[in-house]
Amino acid sequence: MSTIYTIGFTRKTAEAFFTLLREAGVTTLVDIRLHNRSQLAGFAKQDDLAWLARELAGIEYVHVPELAPSEELFDSFKRQAGSWEDFEQGFRDVMEQRGAYERFDRALLRGRPCLLCSEAAPEHCHRRLVAEGLAATEPGLRVEHLE
Repeated sequence: MSTIYTIGFTRKTAEAFFTLLREAGVTTLVDIRLHNRSQLAGFAKQDDLAWLARELAGIEYVHVPELAPSEELFDSFKRQAGSWEDFEQGFRDVMEQRGAYERFDRALLRGRPCLLCSEAAPEHCHRRLVAEGLAATEPGLRVEHLE
């Protein structure tokens, strides 16, 4: 049985973040954020994060924006205070319309991949939904959230 991990970077220091990844034995960090260059991201900005992951932990970094919410869905939830339930259903619809799980590069599941987003906890983050969606299409794939 293989495992896919998830992690959020907010409310974590770089030390805590990379310690969690190293202790789990993560080999590939799969960034599924829509905006991975935000100034609010601190150490988790795309270019910095790719370098830090490789140099500090020997982890490959890949950005897969196809697993991010659409701009419209993101805006309706974050900026217009939409409900989580509406976001969750909207996100599932977007993934289905894109054929995201069917098109996902299964090679990224080799080793010990970890889905990255910003939210501290997975309960209200699309990384949980992506992990569940991948697990539903990949027999034997277990989901573990690093917190």
